[in-house]
Amino acid sequence: MEAILKFFTGTLNTVAWMYILLPCVLLGGVFFTVRNRGLQFAKFGYAMKNTIGKVFQKQSAQNGAVTPFQAVTTALAATVGTGNIIGTSQAIAMGGYGAIFWLWIAALLGMIIKYCEVVLSIKFRQKNEKGDWVGGPMYYITNGLGKNWKWLAIAFAALAALASFGIGNLSQANSISNSVNNAITAFVPAAADKKMLISIIVGVVIAVFCGVTLLGGIKRIGKIAELLVPFMSLFYILSTLIVIGVNIGGIGQAFRLIFVGAFTPQAVCGAACGIAVKEALTWGLKRSAFSNEAGLGSAGIAHAAADTDSPVKQGLYGIFEVFADTLVICTLTGLAITVSGIPIEFGKEISSELITAAFATIFGDKIAALFVAVALFLFAFSTILGWSLYGTRCVEYLFGVKASKVYQLLFSAMVIVGTTTSLKVVWDLADTFNGLMAIPNFIALFALSGVVAKLTKEHFGKNPERLK
Repeated sequence: MEAILKFFTGTLNTVAWMYILLPCVLLGGVFFTVRNRGLQFAKFGYAMKNTIGKVFQKQSAQNGAVTPFQAVTTALAATVGTGNIIGTSQAIAMGGYGAIFWLWIAALLGMIIKYCEVVLSIKFRQKNEKGDWVGGPMYYITNGLGKNWKWLAIAFAALAALASFGIGNLSQANSISNSVNNAITAFVPAAADKKMLISIIVGVVIAVFCGVTLLGGIKRIGKIAELLVPFMSLFYILSTLIVIGVNIGGIGQAFRLIFVGAFTPQAVCGAACGIAVKEALTWGLKRSAFSNEAGLGSAGIAHAAADTDSPVKQGLYGIFEVFADTLVICTLTGLAITVSGIPIEFGKEISSELITAAFATIFGDKIAALFVAVALFLFAFSTILGWSLYGTRCVEYLFGVKASKVYQLLFSAMVIVGTTTSLKVVWDLADTFNGLMAIPNFIALFALSGVVAKLTKEHFGKNPERLK
């Protein structure tokens, strides 16, 4: 077992990320940007107007579908999670302050990548035997590239189903249990001896909540996401803004550390930190992908359920997702850590220690620990729900609707395993499966890039107002 884990978290992880996914994100992002005439920049205002600008408009959906906003909040539920808090903290600890710069670059390119994924998911979706809209990479591979490519669709569905246990389950549950233990220990130091018991109790509670939600299907997940995501995001954003506001005098120095650290990490982290540009770039890109999931193809599965007849309009939500998730929430996390001036032990894999320490400089140790526990619970639980949908759809594609119930039971049970598993093993496995599932997705994105370009051109060509 040790040898197998070493292969998955070592050799396979390196190949999937360093030699396949990261080059695809960079080169693919540039390629899709050029082919779609810089859509994420040229039409950014239009995208925001037609996404966040319609949040307060009443929306309804037909049977077998969810509203466009419920679709985006379900996708955001899966992305706005531990990647924003722990992932950003890890990027700084392992890649230095400069990792935030590369996280931004990946996000700017990720906006167009996710746009393409959503457009294709709407274009090639279909109804399942229950009458629900289903889509995502496995469907745009099968229906877009043809039956001869079904092996690639099967590969994606299998890898994504496995990835759901990593990025969407084990790592999220692990983060919740660690933060809850830290919060309880802050108030009751003697509870440190009961860490395993607390973790098991936390796991059982989450598993029950998850199972009850899954029984309600996409409609229940969509309704919970619609209520939970805006609240938890605003709650976290305001808190980080308080930390940044109190330390506003250090904002200039924070940006200097980020920009200088992106190209000369040791100049700002110290000569002994051992961080090179490669680490800054790699950890920035890895944690950006873990946070916003652009390139993984997962978000398209949620968006395929939207009650819409326009692939491009729904695709704009993909641009908004990456912007809100990474360029807003991850940036605020990074700035809060940087301006607070807390000491950082670079090169050490951590959990929520950095952001907790940053909040503690303003709110005190106990309140900070409690706050991070609540934030991580909301963020991680929403991610668990979002990824349970992704895994369900992938298993359904592979084995049929009936098999999805078995998967949902197993998925709920694995939450308990996640709360009691080693942090390093959990995150390394999540990274590996993330990298692997992106491979078939990028093959399809490149092959179908002409379809996206054609739909985009047609959409903006019909109405001159859309060109503004």
